[in-house]
Amino acid sequence: MSQDVARPSLADALTERMLDLIRAGGLQAGDRLPSARELSQRFAVTTPTLREALRRLEATGAIQLRHGSGIYVGADLERVVIPNPNVRELEADRLLQLLDARLLIEPPLAGRAARRSRPADIELLRALLDQAGADLGSDAQEAETRLHKANMAFHREVAGVAGNSVLCEVIDSLLSVHASEQRAIQRIFDDRVRDFDEHTAILAAIEAGEERDAESLMRSHLADVKHVIEQRLA
Repeated sequence: MSQDVARPSLADALTERMLDLIRAGGLQAGDRLPSARELSQRFAVTTPTLREALRRLEATGAIQLRHGSGIYVGADLERVVIPNPNVRELEADRLLQLLDARLLIEPPLAGRAARRSRPADIELLRALLDQAGADLGSDAQEAETRLHKANMAFHREVAGVAGNSVLCEVIDSLLSVHASEQRAIQRIFDDRVRDFDEHTAILAAIEAGEERDAESLMRSHLADVKHVIEQRLA
């Protein structure tokens, strides 16, 4: 079913819809997009309009047009060091609201996890951090992806250890539905070692059964991330 793009700024709107397509699909640098013909049909636009949107995206590095091969996600889709018109003004608010939601829910769950954890739970959490630690020093895209998955799994498992299945589902939904925002947070925060050290401290408090410390450390961790995001997207 085609998705009509409203005027008056058809090329601008189409550019934004293309970016939504990439983000919603969780696509990363090097992933292939549908063909130009398929995109024209999908968004119900003419070929010249599509070409204009593609040129804009290629100019900012969001996509790569490979002659005879197709359209691919570029390495600079969400770059933040160099000004990038593809980063939407509302993105900062969305990222901060996501972190606010997590701040309300996750610290008390970390405290409950410290009270309820069993040796098997600690073993699983430690295995996730070991996995994350193995990828700290690598700049490879695959390592970054594994690190992100391990970090998100750590937060999910802490919520799971807390023993409230409803709140665990809430956290899982936040991290899954907003997966693209979580990846953006990781890229902007861009301090793997600091993130790893804070996770390690949270695990130590949970293992020791220190409910208040675990809650406080989780709150400090998320607040720290939020502060960095606020500063860098200001």
